[in-house]
Amino acid sequence: MTRSEAVRFLRTEPSMAFTEGRLLALRDGVVYVLAPDGWARLGRERPSTAVWIDREAAEDLCELEGWDLHLLDTVPDSGGL
Repeated sequence: MTRSEAVRFLRTEPSMAFTEGRLLALRDGVVYVLAPDGWARLGRERPSTAVWIDREAAEDLCELEGWDLHLLDTVPDSGGL
């Protein structure tokens, strides 16, 4: 039996402002978006057009944006919410 990852990553559809899409993370049933100042809580509903990506694709997106890969390990927990 394998244990699921504590954090799963998603990517939103590209837009004019975010031509590569936005990086999202799901942890403890809460969705977060990666912003220039860190992770921001979105809520419990993931955007319907967001697609699941693996850790490697999340790293690629961070590298493309010039963000430190360490950010992928700093997704907040829900704090029991």
